[in-house]
Amino acid sequence: MASVSKQALKTGSFADQVRFLRNWAAKPLTTGAVSPSGRALTKLMASFVDPTDDRPVIELGPGTGVVTEALLERGVAPKRIFSIEYNPDFCKLLEDRFKGVRIVQGDAYTLNATLKGIVEGDVNAVISSLPLFTRPPETRRALIVEALARMPVGRPFIQFSYALVPPVPAEAGRFTVEHTHWVIRNLPPARVWLYRRVA
Repeated sequence: MASVSKQALKTGSFADQVRFLRNWAAKPLTTGAVSPSGRALTKLMASFVDPTDDRPVIELGPGTGVVTEALLERGVAPKRIFSIEYNPDFCKLLEDRFKGVRIVQGDAYTLNATLKGIVEGDVNAVISSLPLFTRPPETRRALIVEALARMPVGRPFIQFSYALVPPVPAEAGRFTVEHTHWVIRNLPPARVWLYRRVA
């Protein structure tokens, strides 16, 4: 298991709750939640990432790093994690907490442009905490299509949400979507949606 710094272990702290609430109040469409995801949810999300695959793992919208921490605990090597965060304050926090993880300040919704010159070739998985439902359907779809194009067939785009319906419906012949059980211990309850490209 990859080591996590003592500072990283504070991702569930009251200070993080305050950071999230403050950022949500200032920019609700980009922060998307009033508090970080709970441990049960982040552990479930990370469970779909293969820690033995040496290709990069792309994390979208890491916030204060609760999913980053879950990936490290899953056994994903820090050097394989590339976390795209829009908020510069969160970027600084993540850089201090997670040594070896590549923090990329940029727009996850322009994935290829943001990762140009940073990550080339196939990736193992894309794991997202973005508030997709705050964006138009065509923007959500474009992101998922762009992300899946960077992965071999069958590799997952992992997204949580609080909604009853998927952020983007499946498209026959292009990609599938399935969901997990509800994580009741999360506040509010959430579940994980898994997108996979088909051959």
